[in-house]
Amino acid sequence: MANVRVERTDEGGFRATNARGAEVLIGSGDQEGVFTPVELLLAAVGGCNIVTVEPLTAKRGHRLVRLAMTVQAEKVEQNRLGPVTVTYEVEVPSEEAEEVFRAVAGRVHDKYCTVGTSLQEGTEVRLKLP
Repeated sequence: MANVRVERTDEGGFRATNARGAEVLIGSGDQEGVFTPVELLLAAVGGCNIVTVEPLTAKRGHRLVRLAMTVQAEKVEQNRLGPVTVTYEVEVPSEEAEEVFRAVAGRVHDKYCTVGTSLQEGTEVRLKLP
């Protein structure tokens, strides 16, 4: 089970902490040094894709020279995002590596990225109050 604790900090912002002690600061778009909740969602989509694509491509014998991505979405309503677009920036060592990368990236997007699949399928979010 994935578990993250989110709490208000003494400075008035918010901090998300995982069981391994990693922290991410959360706040509004006008604060320096923090992610907004929407940015964290986009980072989760990108992170899920990239941490899956890279080792699967390498496992097939192709180490990518450079691998990065940009993840974007626009709000289409006050509380709703439009489509999320993942754009890879990749430098490959050969045509064969590019073919492998494209195949792997497509499969990861369609089937193996838990975050992206959950968004596409509309995972239920439940509320539990004390």
